[in-house]
Amino acid sequence: MSTVSATLPLGAGYGVVVGVGFFFAFVMMGVSFLQNRYTTYSTKQSEEFNTASRSVKPGLIASGIVSAWTWAATLLQSCTVAYEYGVAGPFWYAAGATVQILMFSILACKVKQNAPRCHTYLEIIYARYGKVTHLIFMFFAFVTNILVGSQLLLGGSAVVTSLTGMNVYAAIFLIPTGVCTYVILGGLRATFLCDYSHTLILMIIILYFMFNAYSVSSLIGSPGEMYDLLKEAAIKRPVEGNHEGSYLTLKSNYALVFGVIQLCSGSGTVFLDQAYWQRAIASRPTTAVRAYIMGGLAWFAIPFGFATTLGLAAVALTDNPRFPTYPNLPTSAEISSGLAAAYAASAMLGKGGAVALLIVLFMAVTSCASAELIAVSSILTFDVYKCYIKPLASPSQLIFVSHAMICVFGLTMAVFACIWNAIGIDLGWLFLVMGLLIGGAVFPAAFAITWKGQTKAGAITGCLGGLSAGLIAWLTTAKHYYGELSVHTTGLSYPTLAGNLAAIMTGLILTVAVSCIKMDNFDWEITRAINVAVIDSAPTNSTPPDSSPNLSDSEKEKEKVDTSPATPTRTTTTTSPNLHVEIAPPDEPHKLRAAFKLACISSFVLTFIMDFLIPMPMFFSHYIFSKGFFTAWVVISFMWVFCSSFVSTILPIWEVRGFFGELAREIGQDLRGSKTRRGRGGL
Repeated sequence: MSTVSATLPLGAGYGVVVGVGFFFAFVMMGVSFLQNRYTTYSTKQSEEFNTASRSVKPGLIASGIVSAWTWAATLLQSCTVAYEYGVAGPFWYAAGATVQILMFSILACKVKQNAPRCHTYLEIIYARYGKVTHLIFMFFAFVTNILVGSQLLLGGSAVVTSLTGMNVYAAIFLIPTGVCTYVILGGLRATFLCDYSHTLILMIIILYFMFNAYSVSSLIGSPGEMYDLLKEAAIKRPVEGNHEGSYLTLKSNYALVFGVIQLCSGSGTVFLDQAYWQRAIASRPTTAVRAYIMGGLAWFAIPFGFATTLGLAAVALTDNPRFPTYPNLPTSAEISSGLAAAYAASAMLGKGGAVALLIVLFMAVTSCASAELIAVSSILTFDVYKCYIKPLASPSQLIFVSHAMICVFGLTMAVFACIWNAIGIDLGWLFLVMGLLIGGAVFPAAFAITWKGQTKAGAITGCLGGLSAGLIAWLTTAKHYYGELSVHTTGLSYPTLAGNLAAIMTGLILTVAVSCIKMDNFDWEITRAINVAVIDSAPTNSTPPDSSPNLSDSEKEKEKVDTSPATPTRTTTTTSPNLHVEIAPPDEPHKLRAAFKLACISSFVLTFIMDFLIPMPMFFSHYIFSKGFFTAWVVISFMWVFCSSFVSTILPIWEVRGFFGELAREIGQDLRGSKTRRGRGGL
């Protein structure tokens, strides 16, 4: 933990954590009240609460993806690797974690094709493989969400404590309190609206930091001055594993290792996190692909631009008297806890920089936490309560359980964050180790919705075999290279690299090899029948009040196409009329095929460009940036952030405006009707 004095008063910490959190809660209370009274999208309906009635447009989906993928670690860990490895750190952080969002566009398209009425991806697992496999994947899903949620609070509380002196445990428990409140009030649609506002504030503050550092700061002021300071820093504190110890090269061995770990770890935290599946489920069919591609490209700019500014500024200003730890260097524990960004912001901008960082960090933590809360609530509601406890639960019971589970998971991730803090595990350790714990289930989960040949045995052996291989490789490498097993040695680069690669690759090899022994020929009609009305149920009055609103007769006719009988033992999710889900008419097959082709081509091409075409030539050539090249690098990062802010905040304005415009029209009509009724009463 930081040993330097707090930049801001204690009241600032409580003011932001409690005040801003409950401000959003009160705003959502008002929006939800008006939405429930004047629109058909009522948060008292299970479908609206958990899937936003599957009607969200691509701009808001993209904004939500940017917000959900912007963890505390995105801001803090990206600055950590920038401080440790130089310009290679921000690039590999961004490139290593954008790939998963781009690749997920393929799964988003397949969900709309093969399971259009599901609430969670675990419902697909249950319908396809049965109870045992469902429980195994549920374990990996919960591990993923607990690790992600506790990381958010652990990193966020460390910076809040460093900047304000607020008690770290108070911060851990107070940060999710306001988030739980507004998620309970507004459901998934509330998270999208708050995600949008959070992303808007996030982009403004990132641009503020970049403009200040590279234009007006008296300590830096230009890319050229930053370049000179980084050259001096390389002489005083050369980077191990970098060519000539320089901070200005992509020839960084440890940054490349980190990039591979990021690729593996990020795959698990996207493919196994219900939050990303939930956004695909909430989106419209063919627009889901565009949303994930736009969201991935927009998100790339955040760690790239933010860490290229504050992470490198921390390196450049370490020897400046205004740096918080001066004349001492920051300790490795402080850097691993994510404090490089806080120190740089305080050095450059004093209290103003500390306040800006505190706000942007709080926005990142709360927006991602809201996505995790509604995601885990959906799993606990539909995959635990509805599946194993009360299969014939009513819509009102489902809503009650959803509300309760949001509170339960909010408390759970706070408890785990306290445990990590108490036993000395920091954000950096969790971030590097997480992938080896969940990586084995990445490809089995992806194949469950994309490859009809995967078998139940292949899915199970891939998950468990990958977990076992990851743990063995991790601990064996730490013991072999460093002679002991400790928090320090198990959190180093080579053991975590070995564990991450072993987990994800073993999972892939085992699931393919075992499935190919006796390949399945799965009928996707089984998953398409999830939550479809049962044939022998009442044809008209069996539709529950929480069905998706605004359906035309033609849409209901198309709904009947999917109600053909399926194998009873594998479609238990279709036996309850309470879960009958009506959806908008599916897009024409050629449109879905075109969307799938777009997802495949764009994700693979962009991945090749980001992870091979740009970095590998500079890595193998041992190129050290010239001043002109570094200036261009900074300008590109600034322009990318600017364009990303347009995609994630300007484009969705029309969608947000449309929602509130409809709300305003309904309120106006209601008021005019009230005046008319009062006038007639007077007569």
